[in-house]
Amino acid sequence: MTKNFSGVVVPMITPLLNDLRVDTAAVKRIMKLFSAHSISPLVLGTTGESSSVSRKESLRCIRAACRAKSGTQKVYAGLVGNEVGELLDRGKMYADMGVDAVVSTLPSYYPLSADQMRSFYLTLADSLSVPVLMYNIKATTQMSLSLDLVAELSQHPNIAGLKDSERDPARLNECIQKYKNRSDFSFFCGWGAQGANSLILGADGIVPSTGNVVPEMYYKLYKAVLAGDTAAALHYQQQTDRVAELYQKGRNLGSSLAALKVLMKARGLCGTTMMPPLTALSAAEEKSITEQFNKLERNE
Repeated sequence: MTKNFSGVVVPMITPLLNDLRVDTAAVKRIMKLFSAHSISPLVLGTTGESSSVSRKESLRCIRAACRAKSGTQKVYAGLVGNEVGELLDRGKMYADMGVDAVVSTLPSYYPLSADQMRSFYLTLADSLSVPVLMYNIKATTQMSLSLDLVAELSQHPNIAGLKDSERDPARLNECIQKYKNRSDFSFFCGWGAQGANSLILGADGIVPSTGNVVPEMYYKLYKAVLAGDTAAALHYQQQTDRVAELYQKGRNLGSSLAALKVLMKARGLCGTTMMPPLTALSAAEEKSITEQFNKLERNE
């Protein structure tokens, strides 16, 4: 069974110039690299500092990604914010630019009831001309979409999937079993450490931030799963975990994103500028993590 949405979807960092404008040349470089490894981008997701990027720069980023899209790529556009009307406007503009789907978190300033969550996603799905994927990420929204609500919303003809980043093994397994045989609904695992395992169990795709740095490893991991080579898939999972540890261990989410940009700089992909309120790593930290990354690459 072939689903419309599947595979490795990397939550792309948002490359920035020193003046905080989106570096569209870097967007093109990253898109080309992803395409070479059969990877599609999630543009302006959590890894892309979406909550801090202005409307103007968000539009520039999406436009650049859509213009650079290859024939084998889909562009998933993140919708993150608290003003529903503005999210709808942006979603419509993203659709006009050529995105293949929008991926939306819940508005998160106020705790929402199940009815309010339902209303939000139905409003998006009824209003946008492109498919909507729900994005459950309790770490940032402080809320969790119940699996009963996900199942209900999955019946809407324009709600095409769920990206779930909640680190709950039972929840992960239940989602995979419930949706792996649904031709009209895709489940993406957003828990990096469970990427290979989720695919082996039947997840439709994975959304690993580490794919910004080592997309070639995720290409090999995904191909191994499709070939039924579990040992190879788990081997590549271990390799990607080692890279993830370099920028994530001992850091909160914001500082880990800054460290991720350092690793991308080491690969010649972009600079290290962060959108305020996030800040770049110190020169000493940057030197240390770059040296660790270079050593890891040599050992591999």
